[in-house]
Amino acid sequence: MGGSRLKVVLLTVRTIEQGVGKERGKSSDEYFESVAVCYVDPDDLSSLGVKEGSNVRVSTEHGSVVVKTVSSLRGPHPRVVFLPYGPWANAVTYPDTDSNGMPSLKGIQADVDVAPDQPVLSLGELLRKQFGKR
Repeated sequence: MGGSRLKVVLLTVRTIEQGVGKERGKSSDEYFESVAVCYVDPDDLSSLGVKEGSNVRVSTEHGSVVVKTVSSLRGPHPRVVFLPYGPWANAVTYPDTDSNGMPSLKGIQADVDVAPDQPVLSLGELLRKQFGKR
């Protein structure tokens, strides 16, 4: 069994699965399953002591979110994780654009913690948590 925390660099990315899910609708299961995930190098999954599909909490200085792990097929890329663009990635990225019109979506220092007892929030639950609205 590995450790329960990994210090990583977070990149938010566009994926084919995210694009297909978005076409099905942001309230669809396909969208949820394609963006409420974190792509992790297989060796890093092993270091965390988890398997693909495990819940992890991704935390940055801007927030945290629980997502499911996906074993990355590209790599190796030790200590670099990928979150598809969407509300779950938005929960951990800095929203300010620093006057350039685009928030920083790459190269974010983050921690990934094993979170087996914490649920991946639905889109509605995540938005309520982020914005406090019903």
